[in-house]
Amino acid sequence: MPLLAVFIEPAKVLFLNNAINHGIFSPIGMQQVEEAGRSIMYMLEANPGPGLGVLLAYALFCKDDSTRQSAPGAIIIHFFGGIHEIYFPYVLMNPKVIIAPIVGNACAILWFSLTGCGLVAPASPGSIISFIAMCPADKIVFTLIGVAIAAGVSFVIAMPIVRTADVKIEGTDEAGFELPRTTVDPTAVLAGVSTVVFACDAGMGSSAMGATRFGKRIQQLRPDITVVHSSVDEVPSNADVVVCQKALAERARQSSPANAQIVVINNFMKDPALDALESQLTVNVAEQPAAKAATEAASAAIATDVKVADKVMVPEGVRLGLTGTDREEAVRACGQVLVEQGCVDEEYVEAMVERDREVSVYIGNGVAIPHGTNEAKRHIKRTGVVALQYPNGIKFADGTAYVLFGIAGLGDEHLEILAKIASACGDEKMASALSTSTSVDDFLRILN
Repeated sequence: MPLLAVFIEPAKVLFLNNAINHGIFSPIGMQQVEEAGRSIMYMLEANPGPGLGVLLAYALFCKDDSTRQSAPGAIIIHFFGGIHEIYFPYVLMNPKVIIAPIVGNACAILWFSLTGCGLVAPASPGSIISFIAMCPADKIVFTLIGVAIAAGVSFVIAMPIVRTADVKIEGTDEAGFELPRTTVDPTAVLAGVSTVVFACDAGMGSSAMGATRFGKRIQQLRPDITVVHSSVDEVPSNADVVVCQKALAERARQSSPANAQIVVINNFMKDPALDALESQLTVNVAEQPAAKAATEAASAAIATDVKVADKVMVPEGVRLGLTGTDREEAVRACGQVLVEQGCVDEEYVEAMVERDREVSVYIGNGVAIPHGTNEAKRHIKRTGVVALQYPNGIKFADGTAYVLFGIAGLGDEHLEILAKIASACGDEKMASALSTSTSVDDFLRILN
């Protein structure tokens, strides 16, 4: 039975976990429960130990800062939330790591077999809480030991692999080679998705940037999917998937269509949940002939887009080498430059401060994008983006920003410059260059 791990773990990271658990093991488990009162079949796929070991290895030993920093949050979601899909991208970015959960699960299955462990019903979701809740009282200790064995073995094997590998969670390595892409049973994932909505409070700042960046990630394989942004209170009625930060999740559920999937993330720029969503949306499309024609049509449409970035962000709106450390003052300074540029009224400045208080405008890699609330849109005169550079940094709750891009958006005119900002933020070298540039011309050249 331990050899089943050789098939279970690779299938799991290809997002076939639900098909395996509920389509194969659960029916067998139900029969065994009727006969013996418990079944080991419920433990084969749902054990959170193997994935925990992999995530611990990334949290402690990954060379890439952003990947290492994202792992602790993924551990909580995986181990206590039972969402195993959260660790799949960590395996897919370095396929050698799959050895770790295979061996870890095999050892746990052997232990469960020898000690007569089993669950009385499926542990769904596969969290440690559900796992123990479905365990007979006399086997709880043995079950916990089995989970610990799986996590420990997986961690020990994954540690040297992760430690010596140069991988990132973004989708490509530093040399520009595309990392392995997930292939999933299309009937087991997000079939029929045509519209993905990124939602934030105002619908013109972090969500616009997140939508632009994510759209580029899936454009080659899924040009048929429309990725848009909106206010969290005004989610379009045709939304199939809604992506939002956790602080806005409840508001997103209230305004989204009843059948829309809500994807909750921490960061619009880099987040394991976004990587998992990308994998689900791009499954098997490369093999469909229709995708090629759709890609060509989308490319032609993009080629005819009107370029407006030059008038959205002008040299007069870029301020370099500023001093100061106060977060609120820096956000207000962005607003004042927008006022000076004739983009907004004075009232918009306070709305920018309010927006940052509600949900941090820091997006990662030393960049923040202050912008107003949804209600403050009436104070926008014209679209504009300004940039304020603080070489010593401005501390936000979730990181230090060295460049703040103040945003006032009417319509979609600011999206092109946001796409450039997103590209810069996704490249640590470019983000660093923006934070140290001493010339406005050089600063704008980096963005372009």
